[in-house]
Amino acid sequence: MSAIVLNMEYEFKYRGKIYSREDIDFIRRLIDRNPNDSRRRLSQKLCEAWNWVQKNGALRDMVCRSFMLELDRAGLIQLPAKKQNPKNNLALRKKPSQIQVDQTAISGSLAGLKPTQLVQVRKTASEALCNSLIEQFHYLGYCQPVGENLKYIAYSGQRPIACMTWSSPPLHIGSRDQFIGWSATIRKQNLHLMAYNSRFLILPWVNVKYLASHLLSRSAKVVARDWQKFYHHPVHYLETFVDTERYAGTCYYAANWKFLGKTTGRGIKEKTRRVTRSIKDVLGYPLSTDFRLKLCHGKETKTS
Repeated sequence: MSAIVLNMEYEFKYRGKIYSREDIDFIRRLIDRNPNDSRRRLSQKLCEAWNWVQKNGALRDMVCRSFMLELDRAGLIQLPAKKQNPKNNLALRKKPSQIQVDQTAISGSLAGLKPTQLVQVRKTASEALCNSLIEQFHYLGYCQPVGENLKYIAYSGQRPIACMTWSSPPLHIGSRDQFIGWSATIRKQNLHLMAYNSRFLILPWVNVKYLASHLLSRSAKVVARDWQKFYHHPVHYLETFVDTERYAGTCYYAANWKFLGKTTGRGIKEKTRRVTRSIKDVLGYPLSTDFRLKLCHGKETKTS
């Protein structure tokens, strides 16, 4: 109940925003007027009534359902009984199927390899190939990217030579947040203006010097362009983590990424100070000289 504050004036605080008695009464009337609607349909109607939409125009249905459920638990509204228990698609998701590709060695100079293509493949026929290659050859395997995300395959001619995925960034990284200089309130408003390089794979039979840093340099422009096209908002900053027990991160530094500090080794669910995962270097790449102005723009709100 830490995200919720209820007081005697019939107000309700959820995710830092105060909802008045009139707001709650509106939801009650919505439920009363639609007695046969499911919880999902009610949350969709509330999103439509309050214009709760994402940057790409999609309804913020999951957030709204969570909000209504907390109101129900607090005794302020009464939701209808569940009509069904939907399957947890994340828990049921199968590993990507293996797709075989030509593994003949590729070597030589970067100049000899060009021209290369860096192709965005999310929601295309080639997405399965990207997922499969990462699952087979990246040491972490494939993991479905969180939130907004894009996927890329780099090609030399018709042959894939590398893959990378970009996703929504972690909520809080101390060294990154200090570097940007934003408050917790502004961070929550503007976190979607960043992209996180969650996977980067040069296929193991490809041995071309400077290829990794070349692709990282190209991806900075490509990701910014594609994010705007795909999600209808810009990104101003890129970040990644490097496990220095395995890699030095040389290709990122060669592509002008900046070292900001180290992770704490504690996940978001770890409430103690115990280190539960490997400590990684935090690297960042601003996409413009005024990235701080763009990321720190917003409205500060008081929280109680």
